[in-house]
Amino acid sequence: MLKTTLLHPGIVSALGRAGHGSTVLISDGNYPHSTGTKPGADLVFLNLRPGLVAVDDILGAVLTAVPVESAFVMSPGEGPEPDIFPIFRQHLAPVALTPLDRFAFYDKAREPDLALAIASGDTRLYANILLTIGVVS
Repeated sequence: MLKTTLLHPGIVSALGRAGHGSTVLISDGNYPHSTGTKPGADLVFLNLRPGLVAVDDILGAVLTAVPVESAFVMSPGEGPEPDIFPIFRQHLAPVALTPLDRFAFYDKAREPDLALAIASGDTRLYANILLTIGVVS
C-alpha cells in the first residue's frame, strides 16, 4: 500500500518514472493536449465532465506524492489575476508562481522534461499549471 493519498495507477506510475527536474502539467478542460504537450509524455484524462475533476483537487493529490521546486502558470497578461492563482499559491506555498503568456506556456509544456500531463474537466479560465519536481531531502 502506498503512503501517499494519490492512488491513480497511471499518475503514480508516471511520477515514479519522473525525477528531479521533470515537469508535470495539470490542465483545464480547454487545454490543447494534442498540440500543447511534448509528444510521448504520459497523458492521463481525468476530465469526467465539465467541472470534474478540478485542477486544484488534482494538484492537492499530486503534492502528496512529489516535492515541487517551481511552478509556472498560464497568465492572461493584462487585467485581473485569474481566480485560480490564489488557490495555487495556497497549495504551493512557499513556491512562487511564474506567469507565462499562453504561447510561452505551451512552449514550456512541449519541452523534453514533460513527464506527465493530466487533463481535468475544470472550466475555470487559466486553470493550467506546470510543476517542476524537486528533490526529496
